[in-house]
Amino acid sequence: MELNLVPISITRQKQDPAWNHCEVFKNGERLQIKCMYCGKLFKGGGIHRFKEHLAGRKGQGPICEQVPQGVRSVMQESLNGILVKQDKKQKLIPKLLACGSSSRNPNIGGEAENLGSHDDMNFGIKPISVLNTLEGDSNVVSKVGRVRKRGRGRDRNLIESNYPCVKTDLALVPNGGENPTHMAIGRFLYDIGVNLDAVNSVCFQPMIDAIASGGSGVVPPSCHDLRGWILKNVIEEVKDDIDRNKAMWGKTGCSIIVEQCRTKNGRVLLSFLVYCPQATVFMKSVDASHAVYSADYLFELLKQVIEEVGSEKVVQVITNCEEPYLFTGKRLMESFPSLYWAPCLAHCVDLMLQDFSNLEWINETIEQAKSLTRFIYNQSSVLNMMRKFTSGNDVVEPALTCFATNFSTLKRMADLKLNLQAMVNSQDWLECPYAKKPGGQAMSDIVNNRSFWNSCMLIARITYPLLRVLEIAGSKKRSAMGYVYAGIYRAKETIKKELVKQDDYMVYWNIIDNRWEQQRHLPLYAAGFFLNPKLFYNTEEHIHNDILSSVFDSIERLVPDTNIQDQVVREINLYKSATGDLGRPMAVRARDNLLPGKYPCIDRNCHIAISCLFRTLGVKVPWRPPYNGDLIALSVIFIILLGEWWSIYGGGCPNLQRLAIRILSQTCSSIGYKPSKISIEEIHNTRNFLERQRLSDLVFVQYNLYLRQMVLQKQEKDSLDPLAFNNKDILEDWIADNEVSPDNLESSDWKSLDPPVGNRTTLTPPGDEAEDFLSTRFTDLDIFNGLKGVKEEI
Repeated sequence: MELNLVPISITRQKQDPAWNHCEVFKNGERLQIKCMYCGKLFKGGGIHRFKEHLAGRKGQGPICEQVPQGVRSVMQESLNGILVKQDKKQKLIPKLLACGSSSRNPNIGGEAENLGSHDDMNFGIKPISVLNTLEGDSNVVSKVGRVRKRGRGRDRNLIESNYPCVKTDLALVPNGGENPTHMAIGRFLYDIGVNLDAVNSVCFQPMIDAIASGGSGVVPPSCHDLRGWILKNVIEEVKDDIDRNKAMWGKTGCSIIVEQCRTKNGRVLLSFLVYCPQATVFMKSVDASHAVYSADYLFELLKQVIEEVGSEKVVQVITNCEEPYLFTGKRLMESFPSLYWAPCLAHCVDLMLQDFSNLEWINETIEQAKSLTRFIYNQSSVLNMMRKFTSGNDVVEPALTCFATNFSTLKRMADLKLNLQAMVNSQDWLECPYAKKPGGQAMSDIVNNRSFWNSCMLIARITYPLLRVLEIAGSKKRSAMGYVYAGIYRAKETIKKELVKQDDYMVYWNIIDNRWEQQRHLPLYAAGFFLNPKLFYNTEEHIHNDILSSVFDSIERLVPDTNIQDQVVREINLYKSATGDLGRPMAVRARDNLLPGKYPCIDRNCHIAISCLFRTLGVKVPWRPPYNGDLIALSVIFIILLGEWWSIYGGGCPNLQRLAIRILSQTCSSIGYKPSKISIEEIHNTRNFLERQRLSDLVFVQYNLYLRQMVLQKQEKDSLDPLAFNNKDILEDWIADNEVSPDNLESSDWKSLDPPVGNRTTLTPPGDEAEDFLSTRFTDLDIFNGLKGVKEEI
């Protein structure tokens, strides 16, 4: 945000719906509008120009590419309504006359009808229906004339009460709040008691489309159908998907993930998943309550899963870092010399953030911020006011874990500092009854406290890189192995630059190094850094040599054949010197544009791969989708089978290419794979063998559909409502009041809440998750030495 732009609130007089999707700033004497979705700043043109921007209409400004489709539709309907109103006076009288005189004078009626049809075709408005039985009457014109002189709110009632055949332009735009389809869906979801975020499922819209295509008399499936043939068919679909994924395991390698959870009844359940870049699949679940602390039992379980997947395909086994898994991991690496055991990196980073939050000054700042958000999110009028001044943004920011949420929310509040200060110093706040209460006065003191904001912004700066590492490690849409080493480096580098003095920054370095200790035995992180071309060619030569031993460790374990090992080592020299295709100008440019080791599969979006490749080559795409012709289809398959950077340019060193793809295709986290809506415990509570088998298959289907949805789902965390019940585990400490008193219940009304817009325009713009870590060179040897540490055995 530019320093000379001062955010201002949107007054109640601004009724146009477009005002709900922008931020307004004052720049000197001029008002400027900023789009919530793409960040485009409009220095003139007014709200109509901005509405065209959201509606996707080519006018005097660019089209917003990031606006949700629902918002775009509302803006289009609003623009259509304006066009109807502009033509209302010219169209209404001829149509009314046509009602009465069409039987006696077909020319007049036909002309009026043609006029209406032409206008409706241009703007997509449903024609105003007119009954041919209405008799011509000279009073029609005089009554319409009287209607024009009266208030707008009575126009519709007067016309439609006298002439029910006439539908005014006010009836042309449907009221979403009275949509009978939505009401029916709502009643169903309320009746069965499921989480309302079920509507975000990627299967929801296809279900609606299938029902609509069946017509009004479609017969729903019975309970026996859902328990029987439908479940059988979906099981086969899921198994077919898994079989297609298995074909990739041998090419990219895979990671076995162990997800452990403890139920409310104290039962410990272990879920076994297999990750590859194409998809993560659920294999099975086991009740390990009786022996979860037995290393021997865990070893036998994991050994069975590894053999089922194929030990030659497994690169690593990821578990939590508790002591039984430590011994189990050591035995696995002894029994299977071609794979690694790895503790969950996301859990490691979360422990770093926990240690940060335990520092006194940071903990004090977090508690101050929590007192502010608890007050805001328990008073409906205060929450509405806050969202008005922040243009619909929320001040809490959910993250992958509770400790990460502490710091993401501090950063969010720091980004919204000016908005919050504008709120507590506004006339609206002074007139608000809550401003005079102890909680409101405390809120004003915190928001106007310079020391609080200085602490808040410093904490946000030194922890933001760790939040990005956690985001990358827990990502379900990209393989993380090539980025986490650089992410930890950037975290330490940022802390050093912010605090400058060694005595100051070593406090935080020691926390990071202490938690990183359990990861040091795993050379895959350093090898992933070395084999990521953008990182490697952006690093000093002496650092290459310093982390090369980790690459050698990976070669010796992941490449059992000693002859191939020797060939890989020779090919490393070709990579270091960028010899052959690796040094082509195209390959150099592609270091910034292509993922390092992804091995993509063929899907319906083939044209995207072609477009990306042409952009990488610096060539203008000579056609637009859909692509037609056998030659183009063959080109699509050829390009996609080649994959990305290593697959495209690594042909001159094929053995190193295969190793790089196997390493760079792996994940680093076991956090976030457990779907909260699936009760695996029900399987183990069922004592009937047939029903237990059916429930196992049902969970198999649900879990794998959930894992598929994590990649396909378009909804981002931006659209989450912080008050939603399913967010309570992450956000409860930020929004739950310590005591729920009767006064609070009487003074708060959820029905009066304005819905959250869910935008993130004041934060870092959406883009590549790893972009921040790749923009500058890696030159600090002290940081690398800290990451490498002393060589230790498990």
